[in-house]
Amino acid sequence: MKNASPAETDLVREAQSGDVHALGLLLATHQADMRAVAFNILGYCPDAEDAVQEAVLIALRRIGDLRDPAALKPWLRAIVRTACLTQMRTTRPVPVEEVEPLLLTRLDRDPEGLLNHCAQRDWVWHALDELSPRLRLVTMLRYFTDITSYEDIAQVCGIPVGTVRSRLSQARTKLSEALLATADLPHDDMTAPIQRSRRQAEETMRAAREGSFGQALADLCLPDVEITMMKGLVTTGFDYLVGAMNRDLNIGVRQRVADVVIGRDVVIWENQLISPPDDPFHCPPTVVWVNHLVGGRVHKLRLFHPLPRRKAPEPG
Repeated sequence: MKNASPAETDLVREAQSGDVHALGLLLATHQADMRAVAFNILGYCPDAEDAVQEAVLIALRRIGDLRDPAALKPWLRAIVRTACLTQMRTTRPVPVEEVEPLLLTRLDRDPEGLLNHCAQRDWVWHALDELSPRLRLVTMLRYFTDITSYEDIAQVCGIPVGTVRSRLSQARTKLSEALLATADLPHDDMTAPIQRSRRQAEETMRAAREGSFGQALADLCLPDVEITMMKGLVTTGFDYLVGAMNRDLNIGVRQRVADVVIGRDVVIWENQLISPPDDPFHCPPTVVWVNHLVGGRVHKLRLFHPLPRRKAPEPG
């Protein structure tokens, strides 16, 4: 039932245009109802609270995709129900992308979408910085990259799947509380650092194509950088990575920067892998660079191929 008041409908429109105070107020207003849905499905238990916090973060990410502002309440309830099913499926966690058909989202990831809206983006990154480094990394991977499965996050972070679950549970609570508590506070403008990080990623890939990848890595990384390659090979220094990149380039493989996610001490590049024209299935579609920083330079780098995202069906 679409029973939103005209005032709430206006708030939804303001939230979709990037007004963080409006979004914070909406989420705070509906949290009691969202909890009621979770408690009805899961009972009064920590899993229900986790489901509510998961739903808050998904709603934060997807508010711009709500087609009918008057349908906020049933939309939020649907997100909570799906999050509860995730909690119940202990044998196989439901990736975030499986929620997308229910939320009537766009099929493509829109780099100019809501999370990149200046005010809202700054609000989110401010809240992320309130998390500890361990909690911040799993949260960035889960909610802001294509590395959404618990198994993939565990591989990237070098921790058991159970630890991923535990850290995400802690992070969801802390992050949603921080978001709701800081909606009215001023936040640093993240435009410049995001643009700077993306420009650095693009210049590094351009340098690889132009034959100066080694120099680009020398500027990017500390000399004794630890690099973990896709198959688990760990090297010190970047000579091996230079050789691997050159081998890929020689057979026609290219990397194109698709997205950049930044945190206080980590920068994540999501690069499209473009296979040679005569071998279109040569490589996976994506490679993720997880760059851990010290003093603005990379001291640890993890390269990873996430599982391909499954496209949602066209909304009916």
